[in-house]
Amino acid sequence: MRSVNADSRRMTRSVPGRLIVPAGVLTAVAAAFAYVGAVDPNEPGHYPACPLLRYTGLYCPGCGGLRSAHAFVHGDLPAALHANAIAVLGYLAFAALWTVWVVHAVRGRPLRIDPRPGLVWSLGALLLVFTVVRNLPFGGWLHP
Repeated sequence: MRSVNADSRRMTRSVPGRLIVPAGVLTAVAAAFAYVGAVDPNEPGHYPACPLLRYTGLYCPGCGGLRSAHAFVHGDLPAALHANAIAVLGYLAFAALWTVWVVHAVRGRPLRIDPRPGLVWSLGALLLVFTVVRNLPFGGWLHP
């Protein structure tokens, strides 16, 4: 008897069956963006403050992410980029990756994400440089 692994069993489902998980992920992300779009993070008291900013005065790489998402939902790309440019790149990267995931699911192929170490180190370095520069005096243009 041949054993069938989980990936091959999963890929034998119908196209709608293969799209359930990507659709669920998109629904969750869309709901989160809808909430942030409806509940303005620029108004005090709606969201907790960043603990790093509150206790040290330093901006973390995520500071301004909610304001960025709010501006992005409302179509204000300059404000979204000003609030947190890295977050906007993350939104676009998610959209691209989700699209690739759906294409793979429709074609019945599993999506394998296996980034090379150079990419992981580069992304980490980008986040580190972004964080350091936004906390230096000349990086004020990166403050949320």
